[in-house]
Amino acid sequence: FPSHDMVWYGFEEGMEKAKKEKKVLLVDAYTDWCGWCKVMDRETYKNAEVIAKLNKDFVAVKFNPELDKRYNVDGTTQTGEGLLMWLAQGNPGGYPTSYFVFNPSKNYNRAAQPGYLAPADFIKLLDLVLTKRGS
Repeated sequence: FPSHDMVWYGFEEGMEKAKKEKKVLLVDAYTDWCGWCKVMDRETYKNAEVIAKLNKDFVAVKFNPELDKRYNVDGTTQTGEGLLMWLAQGNPGGYPTSYFVFNPSKNYNRAAQPGYLAPADFIKLLDLVLTKRGS
């Protein structure tokens, strides 16, 4: 039976799971000081419909680029800033930003949606991402 809580993964674990399960990888880039990130956590990521859709069709990763961590990205070791630049294809937005890797089992085609999204808008975005998977 579906979980009523968001299931979050670390980057490497999430990437492997998305590849294995052929799901879309969602990376929620946030920082501790970002007010809109907290609103998104409280409203959007606590929404039952959002949670159900993410847990079914996506693998969700929480990512704070300001933490002093190292990440393995496509065989290279990156800092948080390096991973952010990779996700953002060299052009990061503000926080929060939702990064999508459409089909990581095949390639690293990805897109970004900067800013806070209310649950209804986020659900529309998730549906759009799922239609883009094949392209």
